[in-house]
Order: sequence, then structure tokens, then C-alpha cells
Amino acid sequence: MPYLRLTLSEPLENSKRDLLLKALSKLVAEGLGKPEHYVMVSIDDAAMIMSGEIGSAAFADIKSIGGLSGKVNKALCGKLCGLLQEMLGIPSDKIYANFTDIAGQNWGLNGTTFG
Repeated sequence: MPYLRLTLSEPLENSKRDLLLKALSKLVAEGLGKPEHYVMVSIDDAAMIMSGEIGSAAFADIKSIGGLSGKVNKALCGKLCGLLQEMLGIPSDKIYANFTDIAGQNWGLNGTTFG
């Protein structure tokens, strides 16, 4: 049920993308206290500008049924920024993160919804 959609300013080669997908899946599961078998992560690339400059940047959109709070979001944001800086060299001041709590009735899997 947690979903992280990561949009990057530059495309990744497949091997690096796959390593990042696995690391992000684990990070989200641990950060939200959710089983990893429910976590979905996608990575896209798009033209981006941030702070008036073209360069390395990222936008993380995290959605979950529960598990989100001010404290959790802050910790998850810090870990996410650290991972992206370590793996991709994106400075943390070039990473936006958005957190959305979704009602179970608005999230579906396997032919039904969670609420």
C-alpha cells in the first residue's frame, strides 16, 4: 500500500536503477513500519529546474494508508535525501518530498480495496 514515485532530473542506467529501486523499497517499508511485500516504487525521469537552475534534482511522492505523521515524514525525508545523495550525488537541497495519507477505501489491490 505504500507507493513511492521518484522523479529524477536525469535517467539512470538499468543496473543503478535496479539497486536504487531495491534500496528505496526497503527504506519505505522500514520507515513506515509496513511489510515490504505491499510497497511499490517507481522511478521516472523528467526535465526539471529547481532554484532557477538546471541540474541534478529529484521529487519524491510518497503515498500510504496510515503510517505517516510529522515525525515519521521528517525521519523518512532525511533518510531518503541521504540515500539519494549517497547513490546519485543529488544534494538534499535539490530534493522535494511530498507525503499523502490515503484512505483505505481509495486504494485497491487484488480486485478490492483496503477499506
